Amino acid sequence: MARNGRSDDWGFPRWRSYEGAREAQAIRLCDRHGCELPGNCPAPKSPNSPERWFFCQDHAAEYNKGWDYFAGLDAEERDQRAHDEARDAGGYRSSAYHSWGGPGDGTRSRDEMRALDVLGLDSDADFEAVKRSWRQLAKENHPDIRPNDADAATRFQAVQAAYEVLRTSEERRTWRPTAR
Repeated sequence: MARNGRSDDWGFPRWRSYEGAREAQAIRLCDRHGCELPGNCPAPKSPNSPERWFFCQDHAAEYNKGWDYFAGLDAEERDQRAHDEARDAGGYRSSAYHSWGGPGDGTRSRDEMRALDVLGLDSDADFEAVKRSWRQLAKENHPDIRPNDADAATRFQAVQAAYEVLRTSEERRTWRPTAR
């Protein structure tokens, strides 16, 4: 005669399926008004606050779009924090050569993002758009076209430097070893 109180869960391996319990699962909904999706992405209500809002992935992206990580820091603290994080993420930088690692999704570095801003492009711009924008801005600000204009010369140098950063990253991204 079998006992009624005996459990089928005898340790590892589990004899019953995972999440096989019959009790209701608690699902936290998105804190955005009117959203019915599960809210599993925490977002701070204010900087340095332990309280959190929980958003769905779409509303978390919208909330974080304008987030400034360095808000409230002076220039020295900002530079120190950026230096410390670059130092700590050195392993990711070395793996970027293989196009499979890096902080975030690894598609654009901070220098590449600044270069895209100089050229007036979005972060998802392809290299053809980079070339078009570079040519247009270089023609507009070239010292031969605008002689005696110091601002145009400065903009021309910035555009050239931005293009070099993006060209180098594109070459590194598309480089393939040759077979011997």
